[in-house]
Amino acid sequence: MTREDIMQIIEDENIQYFRLQFVDIFGFMKNVAIPKSQIEKALDGKMMFDGSSIDGFVRINESDMYLKPDYDTFTILPWRNKEGVSAARIICDVHKSNGAPFEGCPRVNLKRVLAEAKELGYTMNVGTEAEFFLFEKDQNGVATTITNDVAGYFSLDPEDTANDCRREIIETLEKMGFEIEASHHEVAEGQHEINFKYADALTAADNTVTFKWVVKSIASKYGLHATFMPKPIFGVNGSGMHTNQSLFNLDGTNAFYDESDPLQLSKIAYAYIAGALKNARAFAAVTNPLVNSYKRLVPGYEAPVYCAWSASNRSALIRIPAARGLSTRTEIRCPDPSCNPYLALAMMLNCGLDGVKNDLTPPPSVNKDIFEMTSSQMMEEGIMVMPSSLKEAIEELKSNPISKATLGNHIFNKYIEAKEKEWDEYRIAVTDWELKTYLGIY
Repeated sequence: MTREDIMQIIEDENIQYFRLQFVDIFGFMKNVAIPKSQIEKALDGKMMFDGSSIDGFVRINESDMYLKPDYDTFTILPWRNKEGVSAARIICDVHKSNGAPFEGCPRVNLKRVLAEAKELGYTMNVGTEAEFFLFEKDQNGVATTITNDVAGYFSLDPEDTANDCRREIIETLEKMGFEIEASHHEVAEGQHEINFKYADALTAADNTVTFKWVVKSIASKYGLHATFMPKPIFGVNGSGMHTNQSLFNLDGTNAFYDESDPLQLSKIAYAYIAGALKNARAFAAVTNPLVNSYKRLVPGYEAPVYCAWSASNRSALIRIPAARGLSTRTEIRCPDPSCNPYLALAMMLNCGLDGVKNDLTPPPSVNKDIFEMTSSQMMEEGIMVMPSSLKEAIEELKSNPISKATLGNHIFNKYIEAKEKEWDEYRIAVTDWELKTYLGIY
Protein backbone atom coordinates (compact mmCIF):
# COMPACT_ATOMS: atom_id res chain seq x y z
CA MET A 1 0.00 0.00 0.00
CA THR A 2 1.39 3.38 -1.01
CA ARG A 3 0.42 6.92 -0.10
CA GLU A 4 -1.05 7.31 -3.58
CA ASP A 5 -3.09 4.11 -3.20
CA ILE A 6 -4.56 5.42 0.04
CA MET A 7 -5.42 8.84 -1.40
CA GLN A 8 -7.18 7.15 -4.32
CA ILE A 9 -9.24 4.94 -1.99
CA ILE A 10 -10.15 7.98 0.08
CA GLU A 11 -11.61 9.64 -3.01
CA ASP A 12 -13.27 6.52 -4.41
CA GLU A 13 -14.92 5.56 -1.11
CA ASN A 14 -15.79 9.10 0.03
CA ILE A 15 -13.81 8.76 3.24
CA GLN A 16 -14.40 11.89 5.29
CA TYR A 17 -13.11 10.77 8.68
CA PHE A 18 -9.83 9.14 9.61
CA ARG A 19 -8.53 7.50 12.79
CA LEU A 20 -4.83 7.42 13.62
CA GLN A 21 -4.47 4.48 15.99
CA PHE A 22 -1.74 3.38 18.40
CA VAL A 23 -1.57 1.45 21.68
CA ASP A 24 -0.27 2.33 25.13
CA ILE A 25 1.99 -0.01 27.12
CA PHE A 26 -1.03 -1.88 28.50
CA GLY A 27 -2.38 -2.66 25.02
CA PHE A 28 -5.31 -0.21 25.07
CA MET A 29 -6.05 1.13 21.63
CA LYS A 30 -5.91 4.92 21.36
CA ASN A 31 -6.76 7.09 18.42
CA VAL A 32 -6.67 10.63 17.12
CA ALA A 33 -9.67 11.32 14.90
CA ILE A 34 -9.20 13.79 12.05
CA PRO A 35 -11.34 15.11 9.17
CA LYS A 36 -10.52 14.64 5.50
CA SER A 37 -8.82 18.04 5.34
CA GLN A 38 -6.01 16.73 7.57
CA ILE A 39 -5.49 13.33 5.94
CA GLU A 40 -2.51 14.28 3.79
CA LYS A 41 -0.76 15.82 6.78
CA ALA A 42 -1.45 12.61 8.73
CA LEU A 43 -0.11 10.37 5.97
CA ASP A 44 3.10 12.41 5.97
CA GLY A 45 3.54 11.69 9.69
CA LYS A 46 3.12 15.32 10.73
CA MET A 47 0.24 14.87 13.17
CA MET A 48 1.28 15.75 16.70
CA PHE A 49 -0.40 14.69 19.95
CA ASP A 50 0.17 15.13 23.67
CA GLY A 51 2.02 12.03 24.85
CA SER A 52 1.88 13.07 28.51
CA SER A 53 -1.82 12.21 28.60
CA ILE A 54 -1.16 8.54 27.74
CA ASP A 55 -0.37 6.13 30.59
CA GLY A 56 3.26 5.08 30.60
CA PHE A 57 4.40 7.44 27.86
CA VAL A 58 6.27 10.65 28.79
CA ARG A 59 6.42 13.45 31.35
CA ILE A 60 4.44 16.65 30.92
CA ASN A 61 7.55 18.63 29.98
CA GLU A 62 8.36 16.37 27.02
CA SER A 63 4.88 15.66 25.71
CA ASP A 64 4.95 16.56 21.99
CA MET A 65 4.95 13.36 19.93
CA TYR A 66 4.24 12.41 16.33
CA LEU A 67 2.20 9.59 14.82
CA LYS A 68 3.98 7.90 11.90
CA PRO A 69 1.47 5.80 9.91
CA ASP A 70 2.11 2.31 8.59
CA TYR A 71 0.43 2.43 5.17
CA ASP A 72 -0.08 -1.35 5.12
CA THR A 73 -2.52 -1.07 8.05
CA PHE A 74 -4.90 1.29 6.25
CA THR A 75 -8.44 -0.09 6.14
CA ILE A 76 -11.98 1.16 5.77
CA LEU A 77 -14.26 0.70 8.79
CA PRO A 78 -17.32 -1.14 7.41
CA TRP A 79 -19.63 -0.34 10.32
CA ARG A 80 -18.92 3.40 10.11
CA ASN A 81 -20.52 3.96 6.70
CA LYS A 82 -23.42 6.40 7.03
CA GLU A 83 -25.35 7.61 3.99
CA GLY A 84 -22.40 7.00 1.69
CA VAL A 85 -19.85 8.71 3.94
CA SER A 86 -17.07 6.36 5.07
CA ALA A 87 -14.37 6.31 7.75
CA ALA A 88 -10.99 4.60 7.79
CA ARG A 89 -8.13 3.91 10.14
CA ILE A 90 -4.37 3.46 10.01
CA ILE A 91 -2.06 2.13 12.74
CA CYS A 92 0.85 4.33 13.69
CA ASP A 93 4.21 4.18 15.39
CA VAL A 94 4.86 6.85 17.99
CA HIS A 95 7.89 9.08 17.37
CA LYS A 96 9.48 11.75 19.50
CA SER A 97 9.50 15.43 18.58
CA ASN A 98 13.03 15.06 17.15
CA GLY A 99 11.76 12.40 14.74
CA ALA A 100 13.32 9.38 16.47
CA PRO A 101 11.14 6.34 17.22
CA PHE A 102 9.79 6.47 20.79
CA GLU A 103 11.15 3.58 22.86
CA GLY A 104 7.98 3.59 24.97
CA CYS A 105 5.79 2.68 21.98
CA PRO A 106 5.01 -1.07 22.16
CA ARG A 107 4.85 -1.35 18.36
CA VAL A 108 8.23 0.33 17.95
CA ASN A 109 9.61 -1.99 20.61
CA LEU A 110 8.34 -5.13 18.88
CA LYS A 111 9.88 -3.95 15.59
CA ARG A 112 13.23 -3.58 17.38
CA VAL A 113 13.02 -7.12 18.82
CA LEU A 114 12.02 -8.55 15.43
CA ALA A 115 14.97 -6.76 13.79
CA GLU A 116 17.31 -8.36 16.34
CA ALA A 117 15.81 -11.79 15.56
CA LYS A 118 16.33 -11.14 11.85
CA GLU A 119 20.02 -10.51 12.52
CA LEU A 120 20.10 -14.07 13.91
CA GLY A 121 18.50 -15.30 10.67
CA TYR A 122 14.86 -15.66 11.74
CA THR A 123 11.45 -14.14 11.23
CA MET A 124 8.47 -14.98 13.45
CA ASN A 125 5.01 -16.09 12.34
CA VAL A 126 2.13 -15.93 14.81
CA GLY A 127 -1.51 -16.91 15.05
CA THR A 128 -3.51 -15.80 18.09
CA GLU A 129 -6.77 -17.34 19.32
CA ALA A 130 -8.46 -14.76 21.55
CA GLU A 131 -11.56 -16.02 23.36
CA PHE A 132 -14.20 -13.63 24.65
CA PHE A 133 -17.53 -13.47 26.45
CA LEU A 134 -20.70 -11.75 25.29
CA PHE A 135 -22.73 -10.41 28.22
CA GLU A 136 -25.99 -8.55 28.44
CA LYS A 137 -26.17 -4.94 29.63
CA ASP A 138 -28.56 -3.69 32.28
CA GLN A 139 -31.21 -0.99 31.77
CA ASN A 140 -28.54 1.68 32.26
CA GLY A 141 -26.25 0.20 29.61
CA VAL A 142 -23.80 -1.13 32.20
CA ALA A 143 -22.20 -4.53 31.55
CA THR A 144 -23.43 -7.49 33.59
CA THR A 145 -22.17 -11.07 33.73
CA ILE A 146 -25.50 -12.39 32.46
CA THR A 147 -25.00 -14.39 29.29
CA ASN A 148 -27.43 -14.25 26.42
CA ASP A 149 -27.28 -17.99 25.70
CA VAL A 150 -27.14 -21.39 27.37
CA ALA A 151 -25.03 -23.02 24.68
CA GLY A 152 -21.84 -25.01 25.14
CA TYR A 153 -18.76 -26.07 23.20
CA PHE A 154 -19.43 -26.08 19.43
CA SER A 155 -23.20 -25.75 20.04
CA LEU A 156 -25.50 -24.98 17.12
CA ASP A 157 -28.80 -23.08 16.89
CA PRO A 158 -31.12 -22.47 18.61
CA GLU A 159 -29.16 -22.36 21.87
CA ASP A 160 -26.45 -20.02 20.60
CA THR A 161 -28.41 -16.77 20.22
CA ALA A 162 -25.20 -14.79 19.66
CA ASN A 163 -24.83 -16.33 16.21
CA ASP A 164 -26.02 -13.17 14.45
CA CYS A 165 -23.58 -11.02 16.37
CA ARG A 166 -20.72 -13.42 15.72
CA ARG A 167 -21.64 -13.61 12.05
CA GLU A 168 -21.51 -9.83 11.68
CA ILE A 169 -18.17 -9.73 13.48
CA ILE A 170 -16.82 -12.23 10.94
CA GLU A 171 -18.28 -10.36 7.98
CA THR A 172 -16.79 -7.11 9.25
CA LEU A 173 -13.37 -8.64 9.76
CA GLU A 174 -13.42 -10.17 6.27
CA LYS A 175 -14.25 -6.78 4.76
CA MET A 176 -11.20 -5.43 6.61
CA GLY A 177 -8.94 -8.05 5.04
CA PHE A 178 -8.91 -10.80 7.68
CA GLU A 179 -8.93 -14.42 6.50
CA ILE A 180 -11.28 -16.13 8.95
CA GLU A 181 -10.55 -19.83 9.39
CA ALA A 182 -13.23 -20.86 11.91
CA SER A 183 -15.59 -19.62 14.60
CA HIS A 184 -17.47 -21.45 17.30
CA HIS A 185 -19.09 -21.27 20.69
CA GLU A 186 -16.61 -22.00 23.47
CA VAL A 187 -17.00 -24.16 26.59
CA ALA A 188 -18.68 -21.65 28.89
CA GLU A 189 -22.09 -20.06 28.34
CA GLY A 190 -21.67 -16.80 26.47
CA GLN A 191 -18.07 -17.61 25.47
CA HIS A 192 -16.88 -17.47 21.85
CA GLU A 193 -13.83 -17.86 19.66
CA ILE A 194 -13.07 -16.65 16.13
CA ASN A 195 -9.84 -17.84 14.52
CA PHE A 196 -8.08 -15.96 11.72
CA LYS A 197 -5.03 -16.82 9.64
CA TYR A 198 -1.54 -16.45 11.03
CA ALA A 199 0.76 -13.65 9.88
CA ASP A 200 4.18 -12.22 10.56
CA ALA A 201 4.50 -11.17 14.21
CA LEU A 202 3.98 -7.43 13.69
CA THR A 203 0.90 -7.95 11.53
CA ALA A 204 -0.40 -10.54 14.00
CA ALA A 205 -0.15 -8.02 16.84
CA ASP A 206 -1.90 -5.38 14.70
CA ASN A 207 -4.60 -7.91 13.82
CA THR A 208 -5.11 -8.90 17.45
CA VAL A 209 -5.74 -5.35 18.70
CA THR A 210 -7.95 -4.71 15.66
CA PHE A 211 -9.88 -7.92 16.29
CA LYS A 212 -10.62 -6.94 19.89
CA TRP A 213 -11.79 -3.48 18.80
CA VAL A 214 -14.09 -4.90 16.11
CA VAL A 215 -15.59 -7.50 18.47
CA LYS A 216 -16.41 -4.84 21.05
CA SER A 217 -17.81 -2.44 18.43
CA ILE A 218 -20.12 -4.96 16.76
CA ALA A 219 -21.27 -6.46 20.07
CA SER A 220 -22.32 -2.99 21.17
CA LYS A 221 -24.57 -2.75 18.11
CA TYR A 222 -26.45 -5.79 19.43
CA GLY A 223 -26.76 -4.31 22.91
CA LEU A 224 -24.11 -6.71 24.22
CA HIS A 225 -20.86 -6.17 26.07
CA ALA A 226 -17.89 -8.12 24.73
CA THR A 227 -15.14 -8.69 27.27
CA PHE A 228 -11.66 -10.14 26.98
CA MET A 229 -11.32 -10.25 30.76
CA PRO A 230 -9.53 -13.56 31.54
CA LYS A 231 -11.90 -14.87 34.24
CA PRO A 232 -15.17 -12.92 34.49
CA ILE A 233 -17.19 -15.73 36.11
CA PHE A 234 -16.09 -17.99 38.96
CA GLY A 235 -16.50 -21.71 38.40
CA VAL A 236 -16.39 -21.77 34.59
CA ASN A 237 -13.60 -21.69 32.02
CA GLY A 238 -11.80 -18.40 31.56
CA SER A 239 -10.75 -16.84 28.27
CA GLY A 240 -7.32 -17.60 26.89
CA MET A 241 -5.32 -16.43 23.91
CA HIS A 242 -3.44 -19.51 22.74
CA THR A 243 -0.55 -18.18 20.70
CA ASN A 244 0.77 -20.29 17.83
CA GLN A 245 4.29 -19.28 16.86
CA SER A 246 7.10 -20.46 14.65
CA LEU A 247 10.45 -19.24 13.41
CA PHE A 248 11.13 -19.07 9.69
CA ASN A 249 14.51 -18.88 8.02
CA LEU A 250 15.14 -15.86 5.82
CA ASP A 251 14.77 -18.08 2.73
CA GLY A 252 11.13 -18.74 3.68
CA THR A 253 11.54 -22.26 5.07
CA ASN A 254 10.16 -23.25 8.45
CA ALA A 255 13.03 -23.41 10.95
CA PHE A 256 10.94 -25.64 13.23
CA TYR A 257 10.49 -28.47 10.69
CA ASP A 258 12.78 -31.48 10.29
CA GLU A 259 11.30 -34.44 8.45
CA SER A 260 13.91 -36.85 9.86
CA ASP A 261 13.02 -36.27 13.53
CA PRO A 262 10.49 -38.65 15.17
CA LEU A 263 8.20 -35.68 15.86
CA GLN A 264 9.42 -33.90 12.71
CA LEU A 265 10.73 -31.07 14.86
CA SER A 266 14.10 -29.44 14.25
CA LYS A 267 16.84 -28.73 16.78
CA ILE A 268 15.81 -25.08 16.56
CA ALA A 269 12.26 -26.01 17.55
CA TYR A 270 13.44 -28.03 20.54
CA ALA A 271 15.75 -25.22 21.63
CA TYR A 272 12.95 -22.67 21.28
CA ILE A 273 10.67 -24.85 23.42
CA ALA A 274 13.43 -25.15 26.02
CA GLY A 275 13.92 -21.38 26.12
CA ALA A 276 10.21 -20.73 26.45
CA LEU A 277 9.88 -23.23 29.31
CA LYS A 278 12.95 -21.89 31.09
CA ASN A 279 11.62 -18.31 30.99
CA ALA A 280 7.86 -18.89 31.15
CA ARG A 281 7.57 -17.68 34.73
CA ALA A 282 9.28 -14.44 33.65
CA PHE A 283 7.03 -13.66 30.69
CA ALA A 284 3.82 -14.43 32.64
CA ALA A 285 3.50 -10.87 33.95
CA VAL A 286 3.27 -9.71 30.32
CA THR A 287 1.25 -12.55 28.79
CA ASN A 288 -1.05 -12.64 31.83
CA PRO A 289 -1.00 -9.05 33.03
CA LEU A 290 -3.96 -8.70 35.41
CA VAL A 291 -4.76 -9.69 38.96
CA ASN A 292 -7.68 -11.50 37.36
CA SER A 293 -5.38 -13.44 34.99
CA TYR A 294 -4.32 -15.70 37.84
CA LYS A 295 -7.92 -16.63 38.63
CA ARG A 296 -7.85 -18.33 35.20
CA LEU A 297 -4.46 -20.02 35.66
CA VAL A 298 -5.72 -22.65 38.10
CA PRO A 299 -6.07 -26.44 37.69
CA GLY A 300 -9.32 -27.85 36.39
CA TYR A 301 -10.34 -25.36 33.69
CA GLU A 302 -8.09 -26.32 30.76
CA ALA A 303 -5.74 -23.41 31.47
CA PRO A 304 -2.04 -24.39 31.61
CA VAL A 305 -0.54 -24.10 35.07
CA TYR A 306 2.56 -26.25 34.64
CA CYS A 307 5.72 -25.57 32.60
CA ALA A 308 5.82 -28.63 30.37
CA TRP A 309 5.46 -29.42 26.68
CA SER A 310 3.74 -32.13 24.69
CA ALA A 311 2.80 -33.06 21.16
CA SER A 312 -0.72 -33.96 22.28
CA ASN A 313 -1.35 -32.98 25.90
CA ARG A 314 -3.54 -29.89 26.26
CA SER A 315 -2.76 -29.59 29.97
CA ALA A 316 0.84 -28.63 29.09
CA LEU A 317 1.99 -25.04 28.74
CA ILE A 318 3.34 -25.70 25.25
CA ARG A 319 1.56 -27.96 22.78
CA ILE A 320 2.78 -29.00 19.34
CA PRO A 321 -0.20 -29.03 16.92
CA ALA A 322 -0.31 -31.95 14.51
CA ALA A 323 0.30 -30.03 11.26
CA ARG A 324 3.80 -30.22 9.80
CA GLY A 325 5.83 -28.68 7.00
CA LEU A 326 5.25 -24.94 6.74
CA SER A 327 2.62 -25.27 9.51
CA THR A 328 5.00 -26.73 12.11
CA ARG A 329 4.64 -24.55 15.19
CA THR A 330 4.48 -24.32 18.94
CA GLU A 331 1.29 -23.31 20.72
CA ILE A 332 1.93 -21.45 23.98
CA ARG A 333 -1.32 -21.75 25.88
CA CYS A 334 -0.94 -19.49 28.90
CA PRO A 335 -1.47 -15.99 27.40
CA ASP A 336 -4.85 -14.37 27.88
CA PRO A 337 -6.50 -11.75 25.66
CA SER A 338 -6.07 -8.91 28.15
CA CYS A 339 -2.36 -8.79 27.31
CA ASN A 340 -0.67 -6.24 25.08
CA PRO A 341 0.15 -8.45 22.06
CA TYR A 342 3.12 -6.32 21.00
CA LEU A 343 4.82 -6.83 24.36
CA ALA A 344 3.67 -10.44 24.75
CA LEU A 345 5.05 -11.51 21.37
CA ALA A 346 8.33 -9.70 21.99
CA MET A 347 8.74 -11.47 25.34
CA MET A 348 7.83 -14.94 24.06
CA LEU A 349 10.12 -14.52 21.04
CA ASN A 350 13.15 -13.50 23.05
CA CYS A 351 12.52 -16.17 25.68
CA GLY A 352 12.39 -18.81 22.94
CA LEU A 353 15.47 -17.37 21.26
CA ASP A 354 17.30 -17.63 24.59
CA GLY A 355 17.03 -21.38 24.07
CA VAL A 356 18.19 -21.13 20.45
CA LYS A 357 21.19 -18.91 21.22
CA ASN A 358 22.29 -21.13 24.11
CA ASP A 359 21.49 -24.44 22.39
CA LEU A 360 19.19 -25.55 25.23
CA THR A 361 17.49 -28.94 25.33
CA PRO A 362 13.95 -29.23 26.68
CA PRO A 363 12.95 -31.86 29.25
CA PRO A 364 11.11 -34.92 27.89
CA SER A 365 7.60 -34.24 26.67
CA VAL A 366 4.80 -35.01 29.13
CA ASN A 367 1.99 -37.02 27.58
CA LYS A 368 -0.04 -37.73 30.71
CA ASP A 369 -2.61 -35.41 32.28
CA ILE A 370 -0.48 -33.14 34.48
CA PHE A 371 -3.54 -32.12 36.49
CA GLU A 372 -3.65 -35.71 37.81
CA MET A 373 0.03 -35.82 38.83
CA THR A 374 1.20 -35.40 42.41
CA SER A 375 3.73 -32.75 43.46
CA SER A 376 6.45 -35.38 43.82
CA GLN A 377 5.72 -36.75 40.34
CA MET A 378 5.97 -33.26 38.87
CA MET A 379 9.23 -32.68 40.72
CA GLU A 380 10.63 -35.91 39.25
CA GLU A 381 9.65 -34.72 35.76
CA GLY A 382 11.22 -31.29 36.36
CA ILE A 383 7.89 -29.49 35.89
CA MET A 384 7.77 -25.97 37.29
CA VAL A 385 4.52 -24.24 38.24
CA MET A 386 3.50 -20.92 36.68
CA PRO A 387 3.12 -17.93 39.04
CA SER A 388 -0.04 -18.07 41.12
CA SER A 389 -0.48 -14.31 41.43
CA LEU A 390 0.37 -11.09 39.64
CA LYS A 391 2.72 -10.23 42.50
CA GLU A 392 4.70 -13.44 42.00
CA ALA A 393 4.78 -12.87 38.24
CA ILE A 394 6.06 -9.31 38.66
CA GLU A 395 8.93 -10.51 40.82
CA GLU A 396 9.86 -13.09 38.18
CA LEU A 397 9.73 -10.42 35.46
CA LYS A 398 11.99 -8.13 37.50
CA SER A 399 14.59 -10.81 38.22
CA ASN A 400 15.01 -12.15 34.67
CA PRO A 401 17.56 -10.22 32.55
CA ILE A 402 15.69 -11.05 29.34
CA SER A 403 12.80 -8.86 30.50
CA LYS A 404 14.61 -5.53 30.47
CA ALA A 405 16.52 -6.39 27.30
CA THR A 406 13.23 -7.20 25.58
CA LEU A 407 11.02 -4.41 26.86
CA GLY A 408 13.68 -1.71 27.02
CA ASN A 409 14.28 0.46 30.06
CA HIS A 410 11.31 2.77 29.51
CA ILE A 411 8.59 0.15 29.10
CA PHE A 412 10.18 -2.16 31.68
CA ASN A 413 10.18 0.48 34.40
CA LYS A 414 6.79 2.00 33.58
CA TYR A 415 5.14 -1.41 33.26
CA ILE A 416 6.44 -2.70 36.58
CA GLU A 417 5.55 0.55 38.34
CA ALA A 418 1.95 0.32 37.10
CA LYS A 419 1.56 -3.39 37.83
CA GLU A 420 2.94 -3.07 41.35
CA LYS A 421 0.43 -0.28 41.96
CA GLU A 422 -2.36 -2.48 40.55
CA TRP A 423 -1.37 -5.35 42.83
CA ASP A 424 -1.20 -3.10 45.88
CA GLU A 425 -4.65 -1.68 45.20
CA TYR A 426 -6.00 -5.23 44.96
CA ARG A 427 -4.09 -6.33 48.06
CA ILE A 428 -5.69 -3.70 50.31
CA ALA A 429 -9.20 -3.89 48.82
CA VAL A 430 -11.99 -5.49 50.88
CA THR A 431 -13.66 -8.05 48.61
CA ASP A 432 -17.16 -9.51 48.53
CA TRP A 433 -15.65 -12.87 49.50
CA GLU A 434 -14.25 -11.40 52.71
CA LEU A 435 -17.55 -9.78 53.62
CA LYS A 436 -19.48 -12.96 52.90
CA THR A 437 -17.02 -15.16 54.82
CA TYR A 438 -16.16 -12.98 57.82
CA LEU A 439 -18.70 -10.23 58.43
CA GLY A 440 -21.37 -12.40 60.02
CA ILE A 441 -19.15 -14.45 62.31
CA TYR A 442 -16.51 -12.03 63.61
